[in-house]
Amino acid sequence: MSQLDIVLLTGISGSGKSVALNALEDAGYFCVDNLPPELLRGLVDLEVQRPPELKRRIAVAMDARSVDSLPHLKPVLDTLRQEGLKVRSVFLDASTDTLVRRFSETRRPHPLLKLRPQPATDTPRRRASDHETAGAEAATHALIDTITMERELLGPLREVSTVIDTSLLRPAQLRTWVRHIVGAEPAGLTLVFESFAYKHGVPMDADFVFDVRMLPNPFYLKELKPLTGRDQPVIDYLDAQPESAELLAQIEAFLLRWLPTLESDQRSYVTVAMGCTGGQHRSVYCVEQLVKRFAGRGAVLSRHREQDARSV
Repeated sequence: MSQLDIVLLTGISGSGKSVALNALEDAGYFCVDNLPPELLRGLVDLEVQRPPELKRRIAVAMDARSVDSLPHLKPVLDTLRQEGLKVRSVFLDASTDTLVRRFSETRRPHPLLKLRPQPATDTPRRRASDHETAGAEAATHALIDTITMERELLGPLREVSTVIDTSLLRPAQLRTWVRHIVGAEPAGLTLVFESFAYKHGVPMDADFVFDVRMLPNPFYLKELKPLTGRDQPVIDYLDAQPESAELLAQIEAFLLRWLPTLESDQRSYVTVAMGCTGGQHRSVYCVEQLVKRFAGRGAVLSRHREQDARSV
């Protein structure tokens, strides 16, 4: 390996970093979990000094558990990139409702809860059931406040990372998406086209969102209903609609106009989300068509949130 390959894995607590780190370990990365940011420089220097035949791909997980050291992380990343090292930052996120549910299911405390001031305990006497209800509500409010605080702390890292919204992802799906992200050669800007269903919410990781529900819906044709936008009969049907060509041309023109500006702003990844009602026909079709149109512009990835979930 001629050049050190470094993946920084970070994100909101409960968003799936353990699953993602295991996926990278299975893919051959040397993984370090919860490394204090001030030790990253030393780890990289040790790896650089290894003989070429012994160099390893490194994945380092950092999060708000290193809250006191986080301000030192971004300058280190900037320095490493200026030295020509390949550093890719992946940020995992999820909706607050999803995070609250996950912490409730695992019964694990949020790692930053201890940093919040504890409420006063001199409350009037209540029945046991009232205390239990009040306690549960207070715990939920405290968790939501802590998640909000964590988002603020990690905001600068999120700005310089490729973001994956894990709210609706199964573990196997997340593992696949992470492998695709780190497997893409970062030659300039990497474009990620993602389809989704509006009925399940807009992806949090989207930089641009295009609503394609104005296109004729193959769902209402009996022979096309069970198919997806990757199947030829659906492709032929949507290709025959004048609106499809016009919409795709306008989206392509928009991206061609603004991608150079994003690239000059040191952006490594841009996620373009295409949404329809069910995430099965129109959005999938548009993603696949745009991937073909941008195939000659460096690294281009496609992912289909709803369809990928059904295939794992």
